[in-house]
Amino acid sequence: MMRRYLREHRHSLINLGKAAVLAGFVIGCSPTTTPTPAASATAAPTPTAQAPVPVKVWVTTADQTKLLAAQPDIAFVASAQGDQVIDVNENNQYQQMDGFGGAMTDSSAWLLYTQMPEAQRKDLMSKLFSRTDGIGVSFMRVPMGASDLVHGPAYTYDDMPAGQADPSLAHFSIEHDMAYIIPALKDAFALNPDLKLMANPWSPPAWMKTSDLLGNGTLLPQYYTAWAQYFVKFVQAYKAQGVPIWAVSMQNEPHYEPGSYPGMRLEPADEATLAKTYLAPALKATGLDTKIMIWDHNWDNTSYAIDVLSDPAAKAVVAGTAWHCYAGSFFAQGVVHDAFPDMPMWETECSGFTSLGFGDGFKNDMSDLMIGSTRYWAKSIIKWPMVTNTTNGPNTGGCGTCIGFATIDPAAPAGYTYTRDYFSIGQVSKFVLPGAYRIASSGFAFHGFGTVAFKNPDGSKVLVATNPFNYDSNIVVHWGNRSFAYTVPAQSAATFTWNGTQEDAAAPVPPVKMTQKVNPTKIDLKWDFSPLADTYTVKRSDKARGPYTVVASGIGLPEYFDTTATTGSTYFYVVSAVNKLGQSPNSDEAKPAS
Repeated sequence: MMRRYLREHRHSLINLGKAAVLAGFVIGCSPTTTPTPAASATAAPTPTAQAPVPVKVWVTTADQTKLLAAQPDIAFVASAQGDQVIDVNENNQYQQMDGFGGAMTDSSAWLLYTQMPEAQRKDLMSKLFSRTDGIGVSFMRVPMGASDLVHGPAYTYDDMPAGQADPSLAHFSIEHDMAYIIPALKDAFALNPDLKLMANPWSPPAWMKTSDLLGNGTLLPQYYTAWAQYFVKFVQAYKAQGVPIWAVSMQNEPHYEPGSYPGMRLEPADEATLAKTYLAPALKATGLDTKIMIWDHNWDNTSYAIDVLSDPAAKAVVAGTAWHCYAGSFFAQGVVHDAFPDMPMWETECSGFTSLGFGDGFKNDMSDLMIGSTRYWAKSIIKWPMVTNTTNGPNTGGCGTCIGFATIDPAAPAGYTYTRDYFSIGQVSKFVLPGAYRIASSGFAFHGFGTVAFKNPDGSKVLVATNPFNYDSNIVVHWGNRSFAYTVPAQSAATFTWNGTQEDAAAPVPPVKMTQKVNPTKIDLKWDFSPLADTYTVKRSDKARGPYTVVASGIGLPEYFDTTATTGSTYFYVVSAVNKLGQSPNSDEAKPAS
């Protein structure tokens, strides 16, 4: 993990630049006009009495007076009042979630399985992985060999004496992991069978590298085949132990060579070659369906992922992009999404640091990760690591100030104490199930009041809200034709859950804030979701104010990428919202992104 501690506060924004008009497209924009009523809109039915829909609430406050504490139930009713309106629309579905969790490093597993009495270990594992007794961790990262957080010397699965090599991998073995890492992972699966694991190396064996060292260098071309087979053997060996590896990334932080602990530099062209020519074919040849992620490094670099995905053969075999939080901001995820909207992404590492107190660290986690990163397309959130000891280790180089979900402390009554990471992840992981979809919710400002919402596979809804301010926020949540009011305490996060199906009593209103951005091969259109919309219809004209021709209908998200525009032509776009009760008037014409 990259230890550049100037990034601990992570408040920097990526300078995304101003959108440029490229590839000869000319985009038109007319003055704001007053929409005319749509002929297809139908009259709203006569309101009838509604039964309240119960809502459960859990709150964590920065002052720790409430820690994932259940609050009195509230309910959706026909009408409610509040200072800030939050709209939730379960019919606008974004990415499907894979899970929330942490990293089972060598040191985390060693602490759990060699430094705790069995009863205390079982208790803590249940608090981590059980959804009934704990926070239901559902996505976990596993280093392939040593990271910086390791008990003992750095290692790989095929270390050789100096001057020797093993291209056939005859000495490959996961024996090191059998003592405590494999037992920890098997117990985690027993507690949460829905758990997904992604694994990745910090370094190949030193004999595969230009430096002949674990801490720096790059992969020698003659060992690309052996390196791909190393991944295959790892996945097969873990599978044989009953531990399935759902995904791998090809290199942890490929633009950082730490020196004091394992690391390797790998450029975009090399990563693309490794994926398309070696790793994907090797996995396929052995019948493994393990996914391949790219990048697995910080938000301050979007060009790496774009470069790899711009290689059609590489793009065809990789699953998407993995991100770390130590530099830049989550807006970077949106840049790569807009360039390749069909390619998923995951947030796979972000550590809390001892330099941030409980309150500031908790607020950052809620704003940047649980809400910001997921709103910008992350399918997972992974904190680093799972557990540490009272001196923030064990570690060999690297991070000496990282915190886990829990601190193993023999002096504590339970044998451990919780950290803020347990509660920030828990505000989401306990309630959002694997396979849930993020759904539309309003109320989001960078490091301000923010929300994110999800719809679970069983149909239940989850709304997570964070209030980082020093004053309470009185909100009213609208969901279809129902509402509830709630006061979110100052410097806190609140999670709301409920069941039922969204009911709409009227046709939707027109979408607002429509923007456009020109790219070489497409025009990106975005707008704010309409609270009652099921779908959207996008229309285009070569004249300001129409007449318009439908270019897409049944769009389930408030964005559209028009790949049919002709170079040199002028286009004007509007969008309308649709539900079973009718279609809204057209929006105002799109304004260029700035």
